[in-house]
Amino acid sequence: MRLFVSGSLAYDRIMDFPGRFADHILPEKVHILNVCFMVNGLTERFGGTAGNIAYNLALLGEKPVILATCGKDFGPYREWLAGLGLSLEGIKEIDQEFTAGAYITTDLADNQITGFNPGAMKHPSEYPFEDLNPSAALAIIAPGNLEDMLAYSQFYKTQGTPYIFDPGQSIPAWGGPELKEMAEGALALITNDYELEMFHNKTGVAESDILRLTRVLITTLGEAGSVIITSKARDEIPAVPPQQVLDPTGAGDAYRAGLMKGLVQGLSWRKAARLGAVLASFCVEQQGTQEHRVEMAQFRERYEEHFGEFPL
Repeated sequence: MRLFVSGSLAYDRIMDFPGRFADHILPEKVHILNVCFMVNGLTERFGGTAGNIAYNLALLGEKPVILATCGKDFGPYREWLAGLGLSLEGIKEIDQEFTAGAYITTDLADNQITGFNPGAMKHPSEYPFEDLNPSAALAIIAPGNLEDMLAYSQFYKTQGTPYIFDPGQSIPAWGGPELKEMAEGALALITNDYELEMFHNKTGVAESDILRLTRVLITTLGEAGSVIITSKARDEIPAVPPQQVLDPTGAGDAYRAGLMKGLVQGLSWRKAARLGAVLASFCVEQQGTQEHRVEMAQFRERYEEHFGEFPL
């Protein structure tokens, strides 16, 4: 089965400030704020919603097609993805732009100041979908270029390709009618609990009515696990405790990848979500969204420890 992952590709550039922002910002002068924070250094990591989900799918033996844009500085990231055996056919390079980048500075109190340059993400990837067999494909629409998100949802519905709609941090950029349109006809709508509330507020669609738009509603709850609601059942999926918690960033993308792996294997939503919960636990054990490594034997062992018989 072909997997399509649309969303963003980005560099996460992370800096540590060895002090506290509050000690350098004068509250009475914030209207003329002009400060400089001397950091300890910079760490560059690969990220973006499409990149993260595709990376985690690769860990589980899948080779999804990434639908996203990149910029003139994409070389190292391209090599990384190629080294994972992932296709680059759906990645469109925008020569005059830089790849999207998040510049994150964290102080000793874990406060963060982030600047985000969308760069190439301002441009749609416009993948042509040649020779697509809708009955042998599964897609996820994750936050990325807005034109892509709307266009791909419309295309998938026209072709009868099942897709998971994951609006995430793009929700504030949308009007209610567009969000409702993209969710309508989706195989599933997936958000965290805060994003779900924003979705309600934007669309005016109550949780009890969402299943009129989509077949399945999935809500992730961080360390409290996730909830899957269908017309027939409500399943609460517990989180899998990691051996250590270093960085929760990217755990949601890992969960989505595990979920997709289960679905392409024909598993129930409950079992597929359990795969997602296990994969997310490996992600939070490392700093960064694509730093964890998972051998299938380790994955199987952790699944069986928490959920019993391994379904793959």
